[in-house]
Amino acid sequence: MVHPNRRVVIQKTAAAVGALAVAPQLLAQAAPVRVGYSMSRTGPWTGGAQTSQEPNYLLWAEQQNAAGGLDVKGVRRRIELISSDDRSDVETVVRTYEKLMGSDKVDLVLPPWGSNANFATAPLANRFGYPFLAPTALSRRLIEMKLPFFFSMLQQPKPMCDAVVDMLKAQGVKTIACVYVDDLFGLENYAALKVALQGTGISLVQETSYPSGVKDLSPTLRAIKDKNPDAFVGFTYPPDTILASRQSKEIGFNPKFFYASVGTAFPLYKNVMTPAGAEGVLGMGSWNSKTSAGAKAYFDAHVAAHKKEPDRWASGACWAGLEILTAAVKAQGLDRKAIRDYVANTTHKTILGDIRFQGSENVGTPGSVGQWQNGEFEVVWPAKIATAKLNPVKPAWK
Repeated sequence: MVHPNRRVVIQKTAAAVGALAVAPQLLAQAAPVRVGYSMSRTGPWTGGAQTSQEPNYLLWAEQQNAAGGLDVKGVRRRIELISSDDRSDVETVVRTYEKLMGSDKVDLVLPPWGSNANFATAPLANRFGYPFLAPTALSRRLIEMKLPFFFSMLQQPKPMCDAVVDMLKAQGVKTIACVYVDDLFGLENYAALKVALQGTGISLVQETSYPSGVKDLSPTLRAIKDKNPDAFVGFTYPPDTILASRQSKEIGFNPKFFYASVGTAFPLYKNVMTPAGAEGVLGMGSWNSKTSAGAKAYFDAHVAAHKKEPDRWASGACWAGLEILTAAVKAQGLDRKAIRDYVANTTHKTILGDIRFQGSENVGTPGSVGQWQNGEFEVVWPAKIATAKLNPVKPAWK
């Protein structure tokens, strides 16, 4: 006969052993989802990174955690963001992601800002097997590398330049001048523009590159002004976009169509130029709060969380990428290969509309053009996604 006290001890021991047997599973369920990334908080990339990307990463984690955590195949687990300042330096970006994916072995990674940083890290993410949904990589070369784990959220140079040229041709434009930053982004977009212009009857009267970090574009702009083109197209980064706009205003260069790229869709642009000064300026952009009910909800949440508006281009792509990642983790858990396959083979419902990928390229979102009108960056081309009609004559700078 077993003594009653002995029976209690055995029962407690058995219960303890049973608890130990399930503890690893319970601990795994309770453990946070570790999500790593590097982001520019200092250096020349900061303006773009802190407008289009990091605020969205923070808002996503905040919203998911407020709901009890990220849904990992039916189990809610809190998100733990592991991030650092890459100082707008490609080597730092690469070292950071090598550590995050190699030794830290985080569960997921979010991409850095900009085409150059993504070009350096996408092959690394592919080697380690981490899905990379990049919201600010605009590079055909990246698409052509055929990296199975890399997905570009932005429309690529060809569809974006096709949209610009299609719009200008429809408005009877005959002459264009182009400036472009001398790096991957500028070179690829300039090349795509030249291809898009073939057979249109539109002539490129000047094409000038400039170095990253340029402080003065006035000599180039004066030369362009003398040629009096119908349209100006700039493949520019945020500081250069503002520089070109300010200096065009100073010298009285005001073509019917003034198009600049990264930064035009930023709230900063209308704040710096003033809404009246920004009126009629065109640029890369693909959405605003009128695009969908989800876009309006996201826009309002961003303003509430960060006390500033998102930009009307890459911020939307960034949020759409986070929506896709969230759905993939809900469906597939943290199996990164399964996440990759889900992303590659699914048509995704997002704030920008349906997104699907052909290889690494988002082929669901068409090339588009935006324009500042009455304080809002409206989508004006093509008509099927437009939120307002194109204003075909830019007013004078104010």
